[in-house]
Amino acid sequence: MRDIKDLENKAIKFWPSEIAEKEKASSIIPKLIETQDKFISLLNISDANPFKWKETLSNSKSLPGNLFLKHLIVLSDVGGEKLMRFKKKLPSVFNDEMTFVWDGKYYTYKFQTLSNKATWNNKNLFVDGEGLIKVVELSPMMEDVCMILLFGGSAINDKILNEILEKCIIGTMIGKSDELDNFVRQRYIWVSRITGGAEANTLGQLTQNYVKDYLKIKLPDWRINKDQLPNVSQNERTSLSVDIIAKSPIGKFCAVEVSFQVTTNSTIERKAGQAQARQELLHSKGHKIAYVIDGAGNFARQSALRTICQYSDCTVTFKDSELDELVKFLKTIK
Repeated sequence: MRDIKDLENKAIKFWPSEIAEKEKASSIIPKLIETQDKFISLLNISDANPFKWKETLSNSKSLPGNLFLKHLIVLSDVGGEKLMRFKKKLPSVFNDEMTFVWDGKYYTYKFQTLSNKATWNNKNLFVDGEGLIKVVELSPMMEDVCMILLFGGSAINDKILNEILEKCIIGTMIGKSDELDNFVRQRYIWVSRITGGAEANTLGQLTQNYVKDYLKIKLPDWRINKDQLPNVSQNERTSLSVDIIAKSPIGKFCAVEVSFQVTTNSTIERKAGQAQARQELLHSKGHKIAYVIDGAGNFARQSALRTICQYSDCTVTFKDSELDELVKFLKTIK
């Protein structure tokens, strides 16, 4: 059984800078909601013609090109995978020019990057987590994608994709302030609801991924993933859920539970309540169970930690030197 004081002495307790930066990069929805008024205002004052938004955007100090594009991507529900697919299919549809109807008149937009080899993906458009930390001015590629998302639904070209006709309609609301305002606000209410839980779990997922990637590097011959344990279920109908499963080259398994809580909550109490039964169940099937425990909040729950250590085959903190101890333990499993 791991000594609690020794475990605490070797803990990090607060988020490592690399994890904190990744979490910051992944939390873009609050930033979009925060800037939705500026986004709405920009389009409302760009009603002279369908290209006016570009000039207005270039004069904006608070809404960079990549953030404006991210608004369009979220509001139209056209993500990176769809954009990459559009890039492959649209050259045969548009032949570098899109003709569309706006306010009863015909307009033509000439694409700048549709025929080149560059991929329309989140990284190239600076709308992934890492890219959105930066202030990036509108590029030709961003402009092409913005025009698709704004006016693709009004295009009159033959063979236009149904997905574009249905989703790329935001440009039709330029100059219709009430309609645009209602659309954007209702859309972000919906987005907030479906992402709220995901945001709360972001840091937990990042720590699990860090441990998983660390084990993959240190144990290249092992299978480290989220597979289910063979012949193990918590009841007759539900498979046992664990954070990480390590499978050795000779087919031995170890479940790895990860908990990093800076503020105290009941998560560690839940894991402690399950610890004895989980260890007994896994041992009965010939498997092991290990815990990676860290964070000031977890160490505020000494009784729960003591229980976990009692019913764990190996307990370590989030430090790399401690994870090395986990690697050593896994190598001993026969």
